[in-house]
Amino acid sequence: MKPCYCGSNQSYETCCHPIHQDVTLAKQPEQLMRARYSAHLTKDVDFVVATYHPSCHAENEREAIADSINSDWLKLEVIGSESGNHENEGYVSFRAFLKDNGYEYCLAERSRFLFEQGQWFYVDGEIDDSIPPKPLTVESVKVGRNDPCPCGSGKKHKKCCG
Repeated sequence: MKPCYCGSNQSYETCCHPIHQDVTLAKQPEQLMRARYSAHLTKDVDFVVATYHPSCHAENEREAIADSINSDWLKLEVIGSESGNHENEGYVSFRAFLKDNGYEYCLAERSRFLFEQGQWFYVDGEIDDSIPPKPLTVESVKVGRNDPCPCGSGKKHKKCCG
């Protein structure tokens, strides 16, 4: 079982992969947000572009979206989900971590989603830029023997690549 990229306790095959095949399977904003994060790790630019709300004109930003997808994403932490002002609006607060040039950066956002035309769409978000980058050290990237293997096999590091 390959664990899902979004950090859920499910396999990718039962969590985000079905939504990547049919976006209407995302019944809650959090499911779409997790699938969008997973699409970054599977390099699925088309999925990310297609799940922006039409008012965002994401196709015009395809190159910038591809640059974001090609970043070195580390993990996702979902902080919480909440309903919006009406039943077709929802919010998801999260932190996504990436590494770049020896630093770990945190994208912290409260994202807004709308349900239209039978599916959820990402609209926009409020970014919290108060979290400073942290220098990556050997200790911060070291994988313990009993930690999950970073290759994504689902095995302990010592039984896989360690």
